[in-house]
Amino acid sequence: MDTHSPSPSKTAGSDLGKALDAAVSAAHAGAAILQSYAHHRADLVIDRKARNDLVSQADREAEAAVLEVLRDRTPAYGIVAEETGGQPEGPATWYIDPLDGTTNFLHGIPHYAVSIALVAHAGSQFGPGPKLAEDTPVIGVVYDPCREELFTAVQGVGAWLNGRRIACSRTQGLEDAVLATGFPFRDFSFADQYMPMLDRAIHTTRGVRRHGAAALDLAWTACGRFDGYWEMGLAPWDVAAGTLLVREAGGVAMDMRQGEPWPRQGNVVAGNAQIAIDLLNMIKPNLKG
Repeated sequence: MDTHSPSPSKTAGSDLGKALDAAVSAAHAGAAILQSYAHHRADLVIDRKARNDLVSQADREAEAAVLEVLRDRTPAYGIVAEETGGQPEGPATWYIDPLDGTTNFLHGIPHYAVSIALVAHAGSQFGPGPKLAEDTPVIGVVYDPCREELFTAVQGVGAWLNGRRIACSRTQGLEDAVLATGFPFRDFSFADQYMPMLDRAIHTTRGVRRHGAAALDLAWTACGRFDGYWEMGLAPWDVAAGTLLVREAGGVAMDMRQGEPWPRQGNVVAGNAQIAIDLLNMIKPNLKG
């Protein structure tokens, strides 16, 4: 259970379609800001929040554009955003990363995305089914403006890429799998756990890729480009949308310590049903705490 979640209202609105439309519109609004700066990155004002943790005016303006749409169209929902914060409230909360892959963006590497998810809180009801027993991502949108690829997911309905249904890969063994991951880059406190995992993956899989945008790593796992993905030390807005994409594409996306209903703590393992379990078994011996 998400101990930080608020007490939900009795029943949430059942029209997830409206929430999805709002998230898609918000993602496009945020991406338009990003792309307006795409060829003028040298002019961006950049602040350093911490070591290797950068924020630019593009992040801030994109987030403002996303927030404007969501607040206008879904005022009943809470908001937790990377740059402006917030807290879970109401029947559900939006988790927003206006620019996942900031370092890529600032270096002109065309691999970044806007990530927006709606997480319904335990006790809320979305759709005709029973009230939710635990916090659950119910809407996921990841938009890659460089490739014009829009990944969307609705809980219990499915996942799509530009309107086409997607599914996780069918690879059945790590020896045939291409995995995605993310290196420690800001918080190095878990590097002693992570590095043996990476060493094992290098020696037992077909290959390991590190592209620097967690939301896209999960989206690419959902559409079968990657067979599996794991990373540690992320933020909830990095993984909320991608978690639903993978789940609705027939895969598994979970907290690697299996203590959270979704990987809110930012320690994620994802893949098709077989690869996710094999990957979890590969990394478990090095997990501490």
